[in-house]
Amino acid sequence: MTPPTSDVLRELAALLLRNAAPGVPDGERANALGLTATLLNIAAETWDAAAHNLVEENRAIRALLAETGNDPALHLSVLQAENNRLRSALIGLHARAEAEGDEPLQARIWAELIAGTERRSLSTAPI
Repeated sequence: MTPPTSDVLRELAALLLRNAAPGVPDGERANALGLTATLLNIAAETWDAAAHNLVEENRAIRALLAETGNDPALHLSVLQAENNRLRSALIGLHARAEAEGDEPLQARIWAELIAGTERRSLSTAPI
């Protein structure tokens, strides 16, 4: 599970406050600040791509489900709710495709799942 960006930012704010206090050992402070900088960069990259990735994924899943329509709004909360709905429907479609032995449909579903994972990969990812 990926934590929401807002939760990560709250934790980073708390970490910064703790390390602004006098008496924090230099090594601990340096470690915390390095971790904070890394996580802020990841949050920025994730935030920047979030709407694009959700719109792309929603379009692709709609095509697999043979649904028409577009995302009703570009607010992240709306896009994510629609993505959750579509993913739930995709699970059902995948189960039916497996039960019926529809290998071409299974391959298309797996291809989109892989593409979705690649869409979300970070520039700092080792692979």
